[in-house]
Amino acid sequence: MMDSFALGLAGLLALLALIAIRVPVAYTMILVGIVGTMLQTGPAIVLNQLKDLAYAQFSNYDLTVLPMFILMGGLAARIGLSSDLFRGANAWLGRFPGGVAMAAVAACAGFGALSGSSTATASTMGQVALPELRRYKFSPALATGTVAAGGTLGILIPPSVVLIVYAIIVEANIVTMFAAALLPGILAMVLFIATIAVYVWAVPGAGPTGHKVPRDELLQATLAIIPVVVIFGIVIGGIYAGIYNPTPAAAIGVFLVGAYGIVRGRLDWSGFRGALLETARTSGMIFLILLGAELLKIFMARAGVPQAAAAALHDSALPALAILVMIIVAFLILGCLMDSLSMVILAIPFFWPIVSGLEFGLGPQELKIWFGIIILVVVELGLITPPVGLNVFIINSLAPDVPMRETFKGVMPFFASEIVRVTLLIAFPGITLLLPRLLQ
Repeated sequence: MMDSFALGLAGLLALLALIAIRVPVAYTMILVGIVGTMLQTGPAIVLNQLKDLAYAQFSNYDLTVLPMFILMGGLAARIGLSSDLFRGANAWLGRFPGGVAMAAVAACAGFGALSGSSTATASTMGQVALPELRRYKFSPALATGTVAAGGTLGILIPPSVVLIVYAIIVEANIVTMFAAALLPGILAMVLFIATIAVYVWAVPGAGPTGHKVPRDELLQATLAIIPVVVIFGIVIGGIYAGIYNPTPAAAIGVFLVGAYGIVRGRLDWSGFRGALLETARTSGMIFLILLGAELLKIFMARAGVPQAAAAALHDSALPALAILVMIIVAFLILGCLMDSLSMVILAIPFFWPIVSGLEFGLGPQELKIWFGIIILVVVELGLITPPVGLNVFIINSLAPDVPMRETFKGVMPFFASEIVRVTLLIAFPGITLLLPRLLQ
């Protein structure tokens, strides 16, 4: 009979194999966790764990923020805030070469500040921006690549669902993580817009110049985005100012978005019911993945796999930076197999113990913050990394006439700009840590 450590390695291989053949991540982790623990200790221990493990996981107060922010994003999509954002951004940026694509990126950043989800941002903004990009005769690669890459902004710009889950896993302060994510999120938007400017300069005709809108239309389009700015300011600004915690802030956000939709006549019972059902489905999926991750963590901890990996890397005498690069590469590979949330829930319990023992010249709390933002940027890369790239598949479903290879071709310049951003965040931790230090 194999020993516990060998059983843990076998379980890890089984986990990766099941994920590779597209078995849902939650079911994979639950199966490997339960079967592995049963082989280690017998069925009695597993049954005893299952008796109260789910309640212990789901009764965590910090998790109550997730359904609220998911519902806020669902309502925002249904009341047309995405269209308002794109129209406002296009009124200001459309006059420049490639300006409609730049407007799509800016609108993705704005909608990400309400939805907290990359896939929701990509699918919603794709429906709004792709028809306009086609109308202005943008190249299929640039049009689809822009929206696929722009959608990734939803994962980092607060409030981010994945960011909240990361904070819960490593026991970091959610407010601090929100503060740390703001400047890297803005940096991503700026780099994406610069990437479009370089792209249309290097490939003439790929991104035509839009038209300059009349002053009255510019004013009207600008006024339409004010509600989004106000809602973001009340929700996130209130958190930063210490007026309330993330959970009541999320509830306030739901109320404000819903009230705005009702007042403008954009939200009816059908839309509200659809947002509730979407929230229930998404929240259920997240909670099931969290339960699976806990079962897997128990199995792997008993087998000693994370401890052995940490010890091996520490004994390797490799520089801390080299180990960090190895972890980043591992996340890029995982990004080819699974979605961003599953990646974070599955991999962070393995990699955080390793990173926490390395010396980067930062205190324990700042290390959590800095590492988390870097990993979320890398997870963003996973959403547009071949051969899977979840955002690319979403955009391809909205533009089935564009070959997927064209979309991957279009996201490659944005992939390069993300590598630049990761490099900057690693080289200059102050970009990430400036706002958290100011809020102390």
